[in-house]
Amino acid sequence: MSLAFAASGQPASPPNVVVIFCDDMGYADIGPFGAKAYATPNLDRMAREGRKFTNFHVSQPVCSASRAALLSGCYNNRIGIHGALGPGAKHGISAAERTLAEVFKEKGYATGMAGKWHLGHHPQFLPTRHGFDEYLGLPYSNDMWPFHPEAKKGTYPPLPLIENETIIDAEVTPAEQPNLTTWYTERAVKFIERNKSRPFFYYLAHSMPHVPLFVSEKFKGKSGAGLFGDVIQEIDWSVGQVLETLKKNALGEKTIVIFTSDNGPWLSYGEHAGSAKPLREGKGTAWEGGTRVPCIMRWPGKLPAGTSSDAMLMTIDLLPTLAKLIGAGPVPLPIDGLDVWPLIAGTKGAKNPHEAYFTWYADNQLQAVMSADGRWKLVLPHAFRTLNGKPGGTGGIPAKYEQSKIAQPELYEVGRDVGEAKEVSAQHPQIVQQLLALAEKAREELGDSLTKRKGKGNREPGRLGSVIR
Repeated sequence: MSLAFAASGQPASPPNVVVIFCDDMGYADIGPFGAKAYATPNLDRMAREGRKFTNFHVSQPVCSASRAALLSGCYNNRIGIHGALGPGAKHGISAAERTLAEVFKEKGYATGMAGKWHLGHHPQFLPTRHGFDEYLGLPYSNDMWPFHPEAKKGTYPPLPLIENETIIDAEVTPAEQPNLTTWYTERAVKFIERNKSRPFFYYLAHSMPHVPLFVSEKFKGKSGAGLFGDVIQEIDWSVGQVLETLKKNALGEKTIVIFTSDNGPWLSYGEHAGSAKPLREGKGTAWEGGTRVPCIMRWPGKLPAGTSSDAMLMTIDLLPTLAKLIGAGPVPLPIDGLDVWPLIAGTKGAKNPHEAYFTWYADNQLQAVMSADGRWKLVLPHAFRTLNGKPGGTGGIPAKYEQSKIAQPELYEVGRDVGEAKEVSAQHPQIVQQLLALAEKAREELGDSLTKRKGKGNREPGRLGSVIR
């Protein structure tokens, strides 16, 4: 298969890029990764025509932190974004960070976004201040609104829908949330059609399947697998709309489409949550079910169709990899991701350029270290939430988690044991020591609240009222 790359290693014609980023979609929530209760024909097609990545991770298993990593190429704690920013947050992504959109914009690309932003809701933090030409969506999660059944009255203000930097709907209601997936998809389609004659980057960040679940009338009750199945089928439809728009405009072979999720499923919501099987735990934990997410990439003629890779990859690698593909210059500030195109493309003999990958969570707790070859994972001492085998909630009301604790470092050979069922530190003490040494290097650079370490490489987020563009 000819990849039609120039001698520089860049494609002869830099690609358009579409990133589709779901919210709380579990590892096993789509057909190519094991879902059987409902059909996902468009994602099945995307996997047949593209390449599936079965060991693809996010930097942290929660909303804002994960999005910060995707868009900056940094571990989120490097740039001061932790957890999930709420309506009361007075900080967001800093103007000093060079986002994925800015990388494309500097190369003359049209840039657009629809969906959940969650990197600060004040004007100086919105997408249009960070490289996007246009934006439609919610500033944070769709459950951060007055109708949240688990929140005290007055916890959340009305949920706004924003276009560019203007609130066009001051109070998104339960009658309007079913339109979100359709609205976002329609914007993506119009953007592609409007920019078909120039290079473009589009970021389609669905609010679903984060709770509360909503689906349009055209998919309500259609999956045969309850509301969650209906929601996934509508997301699958959205993917189909994007692929068909690219085909109609003869852009399919000129566009790389990346589909993935911000973290694993919110398991406490039970029937309104997805599945991470066969992985352990889900969202909000450093276990595989929290950080390992479904990922499919499609670029006909450049990525081998119908193939699968178990190479260890992380969202932090997308910015430097895509920047290299389009011939962009270096990012001014240090980032953590590296160019992993040879692994994505399936180049024979390609090796991951990282020493290791790391998972921080909560208030900058370093909770896990993964070998770059994807074989080993060392889980560091920390407390984590779990259902401990109990079922999740029903009707959109979550079950209560229990707290569990890792007292000593635990080693898992995740290359063979993806469910993290067998602890093997006693059998491989040398591997434990190697990963502990890498953890110490990570603490020196980015800190670790569990060991009361401050990092030398941490940067401040943007603050409300700080200098802006």
